[in-house]
Amino acid sequence: MTVELAPLYTPESHHAHRDVTGGWLRPAVFGAMDGLVSNVALIAGVVGAAGAGRGAVLAGFAGLVAGACSMAAGEYTSVKSQTELMRAEIAVERRELARNPEGELAELTALYRARGLEPELAREVAAQLSADPEQALRVHVREELGVDPDDLPSPRLAAASSFAAFAAGALVPLVPFLFGASGLVVSVVLSALALFGFGAVVARMTARPWWIGGARQLGLGLAAASVTYGLGHLLGIGLG
Repeated sequence: MTVELAPLYTPESHHAHRDVTGGWLRPAVFGAMDGLVSNVALIAGVVGAAGAGRGAVLAGFAGLVAGACSMAAGEYTSVKSQTELMRAEIAVERRELARNPEGELAELTALYRARGLEPELAREVAAQLSADPEQALRVHVREELGVDPDDLPSPRLAAASSFAAFAAGALVPLVPFLFGASGLVVSVVLSALALFGFGAVVARMTARPWWIGGARQLGLGLAAASVTYGLGHLLGIGLG
């Protein structure tokens, strides 16, 4: 009789990670939430001051266009500046590798020793990595600057993501008025559902409980809308 023994180990199941450095997630999430919260708050303030009507719709559209353009310009400038700074520091590292390769080799050796490698092994690893100048540059940049020189954030991608996300979020509280709504209730309910849903989706993407993310975004959005509605109502009474 043949007896089959179970293997002492099972082969590793390889897994893939999601892209967390592409430069689109943060501006997209921020843009959508900013568009939704700021426009529902803006519309609530206008309705609180002057009532629902054409003024609320015009204010909502103005908020959508102005906010989307502002977000895109801000994201582009911010990410462009960050990328330019990274490139400048990469250029410094490139010049240093060309000017003082032995010093850079010693620096990389010391870094691997600090991480627990034996001195001889650390120097051997550093020497092999430093044999190719471009590979050496990538290693030094990743180790010293904490960035991937082959995957720097894209200003255009960040700007486009931010613009589209803000516009999509800002459109939500406008939809009821475009279909003839005469009050703020439907807009607030739709915005509340969108706030909770979007917060839940983002929470799931970041491996957090969906109900916590949804409730947090809902609370923040409704708080902003309540404040602007109250201020608008007070101003409307004062000017009336």
